[in-house]
Order: sequence, then C-alpha cells, then structure tokens
Amino acid sequence: MRIFAEAWFLVFLTILLSSGKMTHSVSYDYFATTECLIEPKKAQYGGGIIANPEFNYSMEGWNVFGKGEIKQGISENGNKYIIAHKRTQSLDSVSQKVQFQGQLYTFSAWIQINKGSENVAVIFKTENGALIRAGRVIAKNGCWSLLKGGVFANFSSQPVEILFESKNINVELWVDNVSLQPFTMEQWRSHQDESINKERKSKVKFKVTYANKSAIKGAKVSIQQTQTTFPFGCGMNHYIVENKDYQKWFASRFKYTTFTNEMKWYTNEKKQGIENYTVSDSMVKFTKQNGIRIRGHNIFWDDPKYQPDWVPDLSPDDLREAAAKRINSVVSRYTGQLIAWDVMNENLHFRFYEDKLGENASSEYFSVAHKLDPSTRLFMNEYNTIENCEDENSNPANYLTKLEEILSYPGNEGILAGIGVQGHFGSEEPNLAYMRAALDILASSGLPIWLTEVDVGRGPCQLKE
Repeated sequence: MRIFAEAWFLVFLTILLSSGKMTHSVSYDYFATTECLIEPKKAQYGGGIIANPEFNYSMEGWNVFGKGEIKQGISENGNKYIIAHKRTQSLDSVSQKVQFQGQLYTFSAWIQINKGSENVAVIFKTENGALIRAGRVIAKNGCWSLLKGGVFANFSSQPVEILFESKNINVELWVDNVSLQPFTMEQWRSHQDESINKERKSKVKFKVTYANKSAIKGAKVSIQQTQTTFPFGCGMNHYIVENKDYQKWFASRFKYTTFTNEMKWYTNEKKQGIENYTVSDSMVKFTKQNGIRIRGHNIFWDDPKYQPDWVPDLSPDDLREAAAKRINSVVSRYTGQLIAWDVMNENLHFRFYEDKLGENASSEYFSVAHKLDPSTRLFMNEYNTIENCEDENSNPANYLTKLEEILSYPGNEGILAGIGVQGHFGSEEPNLAYMRAALDILASSGLPIWLTEVDVGRGPCQLKE
C-alpha cells in the first residue's frame, strides 16, 4: 500500500501562514492583499537585494527587456514608478539582473496596467535561457495590485534576470516597490520553528485542590491525549469495507478521511436512473463507528473525462434535469454527516457544466448544496494553486476571483465556504517560497484553507511498503 500516494490531508496551515518577525529570518508582517490600492505600499524588506526598488533614483539599475521601451511615471502624490510600453511581445518589460546563490527567495512587487485587467507574472530568466515563473497577479487599471511569489533556487550560483510577463501586448506594465529577499534554509526553518511554538503550543497551569479548595501537596498529575484538534487524514477506498486489516490500520492512525471514488457521480449512478450507494453507505457506517470524520468528494467534477458514461451525450435540458437529481440525491442522503463537500471539482481547469448549462453553473450548484446542507462547509477544490506557478488557470488570484464570483451570486452570501487546494508534487524539492506566497494570498480572503489532496512522486530514496 502506498501510504502517501493519493493521501488526503486536512490541515490548518498555521506553520506556513502565521506571521512573525525575526532578525535575519522570514518576516511576514507584510501580508498579501487582494485589494487594489490607489498608492502602493513600501517595498518589503526595503527591497532586499533589488537596486533602486522604489524608483527614487529614476530608472537607475533597471533596463528594458525585449523590444519595448521603458520610462518613469509619477503619480499626483509624487510616487515614482516605472512603465514598460510600446510592447510587441509578452515578455517585453522592465528588468534587472541579480546574483542568485542557491537559496530561497521571496518576491513582491506592485503592478498596475493602463487599461482593463490582465494576468501579470514575474519571471526569473537564467543564464541558460530557462524561464522560471515565480508568481502571478490580476493587475488592473487605476489601482495597484500586489504580485507576491517566490522561488527555490536549486541551481548553482549564477546571475538571473527579473522580468514581467503579460500576454496582452497592448497594455503598459507599471511596476513599483519591488522586493527580492534571499533566505537560507536554516533561516527559513528557524522561522518555521518559531511559528510552531507560537501557533501550536501554549503553557498550561494546573491547580490541584480538595473539594474545600485547599491545595493538595505532592499531588501527581497524569495527562493522556484522547483526541487531536489538528485535522490530519488519509484517503479511503472501497476495499476497507471487507478488509479487517485495512480497517484496523486506518482507524488506529486517522480521524479524517475522504472517499477516493465512492461518492462520485460516475460511481453512484453508472447507468442512468439506477443509483447505488451501497458501498459509500458502508464506508460511512465504518467511519461513524470509529469516530472518523468525512469530507464529501465530490458532487460534480467539471472535467469532461470524469462524467458518468451516459452524461456527455445528454442535451442541455436533460443534463440540467439529471444534475438536479444527482445533487439532491447525494447531498440529501448525507446531510449533516459530513464536515465538507467539494461542490464543483476543478472548475478553474475545466468547464463541462459551464459550457453545457451556462456561466453560472458552479454558482448555482453551490446555492443548491447550501440549501440542502447549510451547516456543511462547501469547497472549490483545485490543483496547481500552490504547487505549480506555471499553471496560469489556477493561480491564487484566479482562484479567489472565481470563488468571489460564486459567493457573490444572488442567494449565496451566507454560504459556509472554504478554500480547497490540492498538492500533487513531483519527486523534486517543492518550491517553499512560492507555496508560502500562494497561501498568503489565499489567506487574505479570511476563509479556512484545507490541503485536500496530497501525493508525492516516487523518488530514489523513498521507502516502499
């Protein structure tokens, strides 16, 4: 059995999200914001290793990348910034070279464009021409948005060029208050340890007395932990119904779970009109008997490949009717028995229901799920939001934009919502700096963040079981 593959971890990410300030360590008192500001905030860490980060010395230290042009801009309040204009390619922008030393780097910059709204990325261009995307933001006209990211420089010391990317070459890129701060792994771990001590530990005093409140001298106190409040779980599949060893192994380790396939539509209704919840009901019974809490996964999946075989050929009217039956059936069946539902899975990468039923499909199904089970938290569940900055579809800014669209839909204001981020990592070391920035951006929503799916590619030193 692969314990870590296809595991589902439900965690509050206090280590990654907590703030704190340490000398020569990771300071995150400078939190991300999705708010667009009239004037940008000062450069984090004073700009770090960036030369002239706030453009107080005109454009000194900055160059044009590509075939466009750059110039200085000044706001009515006297704030100075730099503008990339007359762009002919997506990478035409401002740039600056820095020396990387094989460390963790946090990055931030304030971005604005001269019209509309566009996705803007920061890119590190290495000596061999590799382009490493390290963060994204939806930049707008008329206000400044914070682009926050980071990179794990797991290559040898070399000069790296910082530049910005927008696929719309007709917009000007305005950049201000840029910061690039290096950290050693030891500094990063030092902050992590401080965060653990601050957020996950506390001192407890016991006062042992007789019934008359007088102190008991020499009392011995024994403490035994009976349960944990830190949600940590693992995926569970249908083999657990009959396998006693699997049951014993699971129940002795986990108090949270998600069924890998047994609550999905293509399992519950393989043939139209014939529903079968026998296996999922048995699994729910087992979890209740063992005090294991369940995340519901999923009501719908927006990927066309993962519909019941009979669904893709339905007309829009027939699909709407079948989907209404599906959501009413599965949510009503397990109302009050789950801690969460993934309502529309991976709706940033795919749009099966939006293409068939209209742009508000996700919003409408969140509304229905909430009415059927109002006390259960409802999630958008996506991949590559924290683990891969190269994926433009599901970056944190796009995730929050879609979630805001769902929650602002008429009737959805009171939904108990949560952010579900998957974590499908390769065998190489993950980009901790980017993950930290991505989680910080998501945390600006004020909603709980759950790491909902985790698997790690098999590496050369991975133990087999």
